[in-house]
Amino acid sequence: MKKKYVHGYAARESVRLVDQANTLAEILHSDTVYPAGSTVLEVGCGVGAQTIILARNSSNAKFTAIDRSGESLRAARERVSSQGFTNVTFHQGDIFHLPYEDESFDHVFLCFVLEHLPNPIEALLCLRRVLKQGGTITVIEGDHGSTYFHPDSLSARKSIQCLIDIQADMGGNALIGRQLYPLLRKAIYNNIRVSPRMIYVDSSKPHLIEGFTKNTFIAMVEGVKEQAMRSGLMEEGDWDQGIKDLYKTTGEDGAFIYTFFKGKALK
Repeated sequence: MKKKYVHGYAARESVRLVDQANTLAEILHSDTVYPAGSTVLEVGCGVGAQTIILARNSSNAKFTAIDRSGESLRAARERVSSQGFTNVTFHQGDIFHLPYEDESFDHVFLCFVLEHLPNPIEALLCLRRVLKQGGTITVIEGDHGSTYFHPDSLSARKSIQCLIDIQADMGGNALIGRQLYPLLRKAIYNNIRVSPRMIYVDSSKPHLIEGFTKNTFIAMVEGVKEQAMRSGLMEEGDWDQGIKDLYKTTGEDGAFIYTFFKGKALK
């Protein structure tokens, strides 16, 4: 399923994932803490960008991190090992064919995974099988439709729409954040709670300008230029103007806003 990952597997994407995880750690993960001795399955761990944060926040929990990409798993192992964490085990695996017995884990965690799947409800049902009765699932997703900024720009909005359309053509959904509650409900989870996590960036927050607006969001949009041009979604001049205008939002008089959604539910 490598071809289904809209952002690709280049070295630049690994850097972007780590920048994103570090920048958003507090707003996304400050309330993600697991009890000592509990077993947690992290699905779609990628290069381990989120894994590091989970292992640090719950140093006495036991994590099993899986991903389909062997290359990503090697990077994740190296990253976790270099930080000295010993509470994570890595497996190569598929969310739809999990190699675990029923009710194997106390908790399940996935971040930025469902957006890439054509059948997220089926994925949530597969995860429900390996989750113990009374255990929790935590799901975090973005929603590109929540993006707005100043100065506004039609070209910038069209560039973002290119990313949304390309991901949809690949079977994913870049607008999935707003759908977490109904998805979890249809997958038969209980006590569902979804909270929006808004990122607001202006020139008084240089760490967010670099870590989120530039290195996470704009880098993500820039990464699909070749696909957008090949698909004829925009003229190259309009695309380049859109990216230029996105960078204008990082200026002294600019502002950039985006919302993530974090859902937690019980089996």
